[in-house]
Amino acid sequence: MRYTGDNLRHFALPLGGLGTGTLALAGNGALRQWQLHNIGNHEGHLPDSFFALRLSRVEPPVDEIRVLQGPSLSPSGTPLVTDDVVPSGEARLQELLRPVGEPTVTATYPGARVDFDTDLPIDVSMDVFNPLVPSDAEASSQPVAAFSFTLHNPGDIAVHGKLAGALQNSVGWDGVTPIDGVANSLYGGNTNRIRRHDDWTSLVLENTTLPADHPGAGQLVLTTDGAGALTCAQWSRPEEFIAFLNGPTTLVSGASAPGSTWNGGLAVPFHLDPGETRQVRFLIAWHFPNRYVDFNQFGPRHDYGHSRFWLGNAYTRRTPDAVAVAESFIARWPSLQALSTAWADAFESSTLPGEAGSRLAALVADVRSPTVFQTADGTVLGFEGVLGASTVMWGGRSGGSCPLNCTHVWNYEQTLSRLFPALERNMRDTEYDVMQAPEGYIPHRVIAPTYHRQLWDVVIGGPEEPALDGMLGNVLKTYREVRHGAGLEWLRDRWPNVQRLLTHIRRKWDADGTGVLRGIQPSTHDIDLCGVNSFMGTLWLAALRAAEEMALLLGEDAKEYRTLFEAGSKAYDELLYTGEYYRQILSPEEKPDFQWGDGCLADQLIGQWWAHQLDLGYLLPQDHVKTALRNVLRHNLRTGFADFQHPYRVFADGDDTGLLMCTWPHGGRPDVPTRYCDEVWTGSEYQVAAHCLYEGLIDEGLSILQGLWNRYDGTRRNPFNPIECGDHYIRNAAGWSVLEALTGYRYNALTATLTFAPLDITRTNDDWTVPFVTPTGWGVATKSPTTLTLTCHAGTINAHTIHVDGTALPVNQTAEPGKPLVIATT
Repeated sequence: MRYTGDNLRHFALPLGGLGTGTLALAGNGALRQWQLHNIGNHEGHLPDSFFALRLSRVEPPVDEIRVLQGPSLSPSGTPLVTDDVVPSGEARLQELLRPVGEPTVTATYPGARVDFDTDLPIDVSMDVFNPLVPSDAEASSQPVAAFSFTLHNPGDIAVHGKLAGALQNSVGWDGVTPIDGVANSLYGGNTNRIRRHDDWTSLVLENTTLPADHPGAGQLVLTTDGAGALTCAQWSRPEEFIAFLNGPTTLVSGASAPGSTWNGGLAVPFHLDPGETRQVRFLIAWHFPNRYVDFNQFGPRHDYGHSRFWLGNAYTRRTPDAVAVAESFIARWPSLQALSTAWADAFESSTLPGEAGSRLAALVADVRSPTVFQTADGTVLGFEGVLGASTVMWGGRSGGSCPLNCTHVWNYEQTLSRLFPALERNMRDTEYDVMQAPEGYIPHRVIAPTYHRQLWDVVIGGPEEPALDGMLGNVLKTYREVRHGAGLEWLRDRWPNVQRLLTHIRRKWDADGTGVLRGIQPSTHDIDLCGVNSFMGTLWLAALRAAEEMALLLGEDAKEYRTLFEAGSKAYDELLYTGEYYRQILSPEEKPDFQWGDGCLADQLIGQWWAHQLDLGYLLPQDHVKTALRNVLRHNLRTGFADFQHPYRVFADGDDTGLLMCTWPHGGRPDVPTRYCDEVWTGSEYQVAAHCLYEGLIDEGLSILQGLWNRYDGTRRNPFNPIECGDHYIRNAAGWSVLEALTGYRYNALTATLTFAPLDITRTNDDWTVPFVTPTGWGVATKSPTTLTLTCHAGTINAHTIHVDGTALPVNQTAEPGKPLVIATT
């Protein structure tokens, strides 16, 4: 997807592996949002870290040094976002060095190309990526950002110069405390050393004076493959680096003084004859092993004395330091770049409608952001998002928001479960082995380290008691993992946990066995729902169906689940369906505060969305479901927020289009309505849009998606950073279901069955090309009038049966890279 002009204002593409931390490529080509140090800080700035170019020509004379950035754009003033903030260090740098020219960015996650429109007599472009190989978590968890520069001389006179990269030694930094030049109270004792190995020249940035368990201990590497690279290992001010680019300078040696660090730089000399092209690669690698519990957790306050609870990082267990990280990545650079590029190309070259390919590829940024990490022992933990401008009312501007593994928010997430199912399955193991209480319930947050006492019989927060929707989601996610490769043995091991959970739910909310949940129902709205409502009700009905299917897989009696489901389905429809949508009804003793009553809730059919993904069938009458969805769009999709009153957070304003969480089209709004009713959540929008597509409501689904994507087009919000209670909010990862709804794709690992039934908007005539993922590999499916071709790009794809547009094709073959699977469809 192409970004220019104002669309670059908020553009910030995250770079870094799963659980490794990130930095971001800004729309002007600068490096921003440095978050390598085990803490999310969307405003983290590492000064004097940039790329630059010196270009010379004898006649007509040219001698210029430019920073490889475009001009910085002024902030947009959009509420609750900071992707457009220009760091002060970047602004000062551009006062010393002119930007090289206006950029044009072509980006599909995980890579981008920046072409600079420069007045210099050469063409300059920068390609950047980090490895992304679905189903291969280790290859996708590398702490690197890879840059390839292309220099081309289109003229008829030779030019020469230096391509340079600079990086500050941030070892010892906490990732938050502001840095002024090279000054920071956490610095001191930093050293940079030169290393030459296999035609690569590296600067190794470290601090050997720090204790091994120091939170900031670690290592950075800046390396280049440029032959004969020049080094400026230790410098303090950009003027010194500029002098280095102009000619030989005296190098400084020794450790930095207390309260300061060193910058380091590399410069690759080049000579370009007329028409000649040169490519130079740079790599930034990092290794910071000491992640601690340095965030406030929910639940009662604990006094742990002087203990520091170390979590560590899984990625640092694979390599001893950043030098090894760089060497390991460089050895695989071509293959990893090819695989990552193939992933992006699979979306861009697909027949997905409009900008859907690029937008859906961007969803992977959610799970690779600092929102998600993996501890040294392999435990996958996730915040709800990263603290930032949208959370200053309570959480500050750095760290993770709402720790940890919040079951009700993660109910929406689908991306990690599809691309890296083993990591998602680890979260289920934590829920059952760590979080589940003896009584069977599962609190909606986990306490880290996980050997601490969990949130049993205590006030939690957001909501206060264990979230019922989160527990119902536990059941659904368990069945999802079984279908996506966990297998029957894993299910057999987990089934007693599921039964205990369902027994608890039935005893507390449906003691009479009516199939309808009643009473206080803590939810993702951070408050207690009550009465009878289809938000909780459809999740319950879907959970009963999933439990029925799991029982049948294990050869157990499933009649009780079926009986409850049928009774509940009939009762919910009779009680709540108004002929227009599904309302909420309260008993006489229940107060209307924080409820919606006769209102129209956007998420009123969330369980049906789950049911479509898991082949569970309809939970409520199909015609009622369709009618209700149509009316959700009719009442809740708003265009234009200029005159709208925002009592809480502003996620849509001005001329934006967005889906409101709840409206009261026929009056009856409570004096204290359900919390967040006047907000627009991208995760709910993706959920409702996907559900519309599943129901064949194409125009309705696309109208939600287009409104969402227009809000996040780079002009006023970042295409790679959905916000809610923080940046990179994980609810947004519901968007993966849109891809599956558009392509009609499902995979059942139990039977090795793939299903494709793309919507008409995902076809060119009767032909189509779509990307897909299985637990063991990923590929592209291409349909012609007579054949279906599965091209595997990574891993393997096991197929026993393939359903294409309703026709079952027996296959019983395995597709591998370089061995496409071609099946006749006629």
